[in-house]
Amino acid sequence: MYYINIHTHPYFLPTKVDDGHLHYMRAYTMPAPGEIDNHIHLYSGETSFNQGHVHYYRGATGSAVPLPGGRNHYHLLQGETTYDQGHKHFYRGNTGGSIRV
Repeated sequence: MYYINIHTHPYFLPTKVDDGHLHYMRAYTMPAPGEIDNHIHLYSGETSFNQGHVHYYRGATGSAVPLPGGRNHYHLLQGETTYDQGHKHFYRGNTGGSIRV
């Protein structure tokens, strides 16, 4: 029997501080097929509301990185938010393990 492992990943990470504050990014990546291979996920969202505003972001993760034990994996997220209220924020972090959908 053949099946395709369609899955997503949660993420929760802070942006870097700019203009005296930071924001948080919390969501799930878009679903994608794959195991421990070169697959990626797309992601996008809106940051937390801080200092009277939000920022938007989108990107593609890095390739799958195996977790200890080899039965799951995570991905790197990095990039920058939109430029709003005279500034933008950079971010870098990892997703959580995969969740089948």
